[in-house]
Amino acid sequence: MQAFTESRGGETPDEIWFLEHPPVFTLGMNAKPEHVLAPRDIPVVQIDRGGQVTYHGPGQLVVYPLLDVRRSSLGVRQLVVALENAVIAMVAQWGVPAIGRREAPGIYVDGRKLASIGLRIRRGCSYHGLALNVAMDLEPFQRINPCGFRGLEVVDLQSLGVAMSVEAVAHAFAPHLLQALSLPAEAAWAA
Repeated sequence: MQAFTESRGGETPDEIWFLEHPPVFTLGMNAKPEHVLAPRDIPVVQIDRGGQVTYHGPGQLVVYPLLDVRRSSLGVRQLVVALENAVIAMVAQWGVPAIGRREAPGIYVDGRKLASIGLRIRRGCSYHGLALNVAMDLEPFQRINPCGFRGLEVVDLQSLGVAMSVEAVAHAFAPHLLQALSLPAEAAWAA
């Protein structure tokens, strides 16, 4: 995504990537190492996104909106809100009441974090993005202060009664994301 962002020109089409990562703790540019409590066998990687520390692993949908934010006239806050709103709209169809928080970007259900957001804007384009907990081992989140918040509980869709694969959630999420970003519904994406 960094190479894609670095090499793109003014006419390069936007892309949205849907994927899963192997187990890894990532530290954003302003992350404090003391928020990594006990990584043990999981690698810790410093990356160039905003935000503090989070965990990525199997069972989590990671979405990278690789957008020319200048061309779309999106500000960073608008992009964050669009990502939040897309998740909120999707989970609402399954009866899950979720909210976003301005003071701590992400999506929450009953005070527990369902999805994290960490972006980077470079050369007027966004990369990094959203991590939505679908059906995963949540134990690694206990080894960190998620997003820099001590005691923050994390939840996944499976724990909320939504039993779906990461791929199925990606397919369900795509139309909500395209709508929230005001992109055409026929826009192509790859899982």
